[in-house]
Amino acid sequence: MNDGSVWVQLLERLDRHWMRRVLLLWVVIAGVYLWQRWPQIHWLVLNDTDDNMRLMQVRGLLAGQGWYDLRQYRLNPPAGLDIHWSRLVDLPIAALFLLLKPFAGAAWAERLACGIAPLLPFGVVLVALAVTVRRLVAPVAWPLAILFLFGCSSTLPMFMPMRIDHHGWQLACLSVTIAGLCDPRKGRGGALVGLSSAVSLTIGLELLPYCAMAGGLVALRWVWDRAEARRLAVYGATLAGGSALGFVAFASDANYAMRCDALTPVWLSVTVAGGAALFALSRLRLETRLARLLAGAAVGGVIAGGFALAFPRCLSRPEGVSQELADLWLNNVREAKPIYKHPLRLAVPIAIVPVLGLIGAIIASWRARRDPEQLAGWAAITLFTAFAGAMLLWQVRAGPAAQLLGVAGEVALGWLVLSWFATHRSTAVKVAGGVLAAVLVLAGLFTATLIQQFRFDPPNRRTQVVNRASARCMSLPALAQLNRIPAATMFTHVDLGPRLIVATHHNGITGPYHRNEQPILDVHHAFQGSADAFRPIAARHGAAYLLVCPNMAETTLYRARAPGGFYDQLAKREVPDWLEPVALPKGSPFRLWRIRYGASADRTNTVRSE
Repeated sequence: MNDGSVWVQLLERLDRHWMRRVLLLWVVIAGVYLWQRWPQIHWLVLNDTDDNMRLMQVRGLLAGQGWYDLRQYRLNPPAGLDIHWSRLVDLPIAALFLLLKPFAGAAWAERLACGIAPLLPFGVVLVALAVTVRRLVAPVAWPLAILFLFGCSSTLPMFMPMRIDHHGWQLACLSVTIAGLCDPRKGRGGALVGLSSAVSLTIGLELLPYCAMAGGLVALRWVWDRAEARRLAVYGATLAGGSALGFVAFASDANYAMRCDALTPVWLSVTVAGGAALFALSRLRLETRLARLLAGAAVGGVIAGGFALAFPRCLSRPEGVSQELADLWLNNVREAKPIYKHPLRLAVPIAIVPVLGLIGAIIASWRARRDPEQLAGWAAITLFTAFAGAMLLWQVRAGPAAQLLGVAGEVALGWLVLSWFATHRSTAVKVAGGVLAAVLVLAGLFTATLIQQFRFDPPNRRTQVVNRASARCMSLPALAQLNRIPAATMFTHVDLGPRLIVATHHNGITGPYHRNEQPILDVHHAFQGSADAFRPIAARHGAAYLLVCPNMAETTLYRARAPGGFYDQLAKREVPDWLEPVALPKGSPFRLWRIRYGASADRTNTVRSE
């Protein structure tokens, strides 16, 4: 058998039953990740505050908390915190827990549910990417998409076991949107884009700009080609209907208010009106591109103008926080900073995939210029990837979406190079192509790791100290030691609050959730103000204890902004005598005091703590 026939058989096998092979790969990869992350599963390691809060939301649901009541009552008791999410992402976690509980018990069912749940949207992403590159590159190019996905240093962590927050599901929706934009069947493609956008918005508004961009691309296809009217009509109908259904089924009681930070009546009015308007546009018999462009621009202008007139406050940042809270907290969130304000060791691995993807998409668009269907798909990918790259210049949190969007262009670039080598007459060139293929495989698997090894600007010692302290204070064994103390409300850092209520029976003050401005400000004022100002704030929240994690990232801000403030004094072991030290086991990363109130404790003298 000659080499050519071997390659033909291999390609035929990749094409035949490709869906089964993708799903099999998903199962294998999921198994590897579960094995690799078993220590994190065993110790219920949920490093992100949102993952911890998501688990508390699921616990509340399973314990009988109302479907539309998403308040977290163990922070800022008794009123609780207003959490702006929806219940949609809670469902797979809760379902896995109920499925596993009879076999594994409650504690292990919870751990396993947190480990397995993020891998479900990962499966959706693998299938959607495979569909996209099969349509745009080649039927047998889908393995390259999966390989290059492993070079996405920002995207991949969103699907790792224990990453149970909603970002993985929103990225899955984005991957379906890409597949829908490239679908040659107009009705099905429009439905995929509309429904995936509606689901993403029901989950949260993080990908709102991408949903808007997807709608704009569907409209542009109709402007260019009137035959795309069916895609536009189905998209408009499914966007409007899906958003309305998502709001009715999943919006919390709090999200019926006119807020700008979730799928509230504010954004629901936009999606319903916009979807209806696009559906109406698709029914117009406009023969020229200019007429369709003017009509689309007019409709877009009316909707945008109406939004600006009806909801002017939503034209600024959607969180709607005061300038004080923005300066003290929100502006210091690392994800909210542009990519060029991050160190190179973080910025380069994030940017390389979108850049390569954009180059590949541009080349693929040029090569497809004589095939209208292919050109339309690649033009959408090119514009979407360029848009995502521009979003990185606004906030680095756009990294996962930008990398995901760049994969198709990367595959096109890699396939072009490999095809040239494979079809060359020279055996030496073909061998070189085989070597290059191996390099591409390794690059796809290890790009992020290899780039990070260059360590353009390695973290300094201070950063290492902060990272170590934060990890120790979030650990289950360290926090579990606090359960020796009878349940009480502990005054602690904003970022420690969600983890505290997951791992202990104690209540906290707040978490990093913007709707709860006053509790967050109270914590910052308490730690950055004077020692005299602390106790009245703590008393308002019914705090019986003060819990601090020295060198945690948040505490560095307290000391930097308020030298001589209350936390700075504690860090220097200058402790007021109305704080009674509570002994903790040796090696504990925490410092804990009982807060004494009343006349006997109304002295503000400080003592040097050993």
